[in-house]
Amino acid sequence: MKFMVIVKASKDSEAGVQPSELMLSEMMKFNEELMKAGVLLDASGLQPSSKGVRVVFSGKERRVVDGPFTETKELIAGYWVLQCKSLAECVEWIKRCPNPYLEDGAVEIRPFYEMEDFGNANAETLERAARIDAAIKP
Repeated sequence: MKFMVIVKASKDSEAGVQPSELMLSEMMKFNEELMKAGVLLDASGLQPSSKGVRVVFSGKERRVVDGPFTETKELIAGYWVLQCKSLAECVEWIKRCPNPYLEDGAVEIRPFYEMEDFGNANAETLERAARIDAAIKP
């Protein structure tokens, strides 16, 4: 099963406060452990929302809204994508993670949908999804 592990933004991450060298070193050690175990598929930190935009959809209309965005608790500061046997295994990995916050915070774990989860997808749609998946994976 594939999971996205979401590090929520904080006032510090939104202010562009950089992690200490110690934190970076601890995170790289953790990422190396994930990699060596074969569960790490992707990981990255995100710049503050002040450097991003939102594309707002309303029917066929699209509107671009510049950051920063006010609801910090709804923003993402970084993520991992992990391939684990179960949610429980993913939780055990994340419990070993260094605290990514300068204060208290929470990390969210969410499973990805697999095409098989969409019971209403026809054979052609499933084949197209498989072709796309194969084309974008290294």
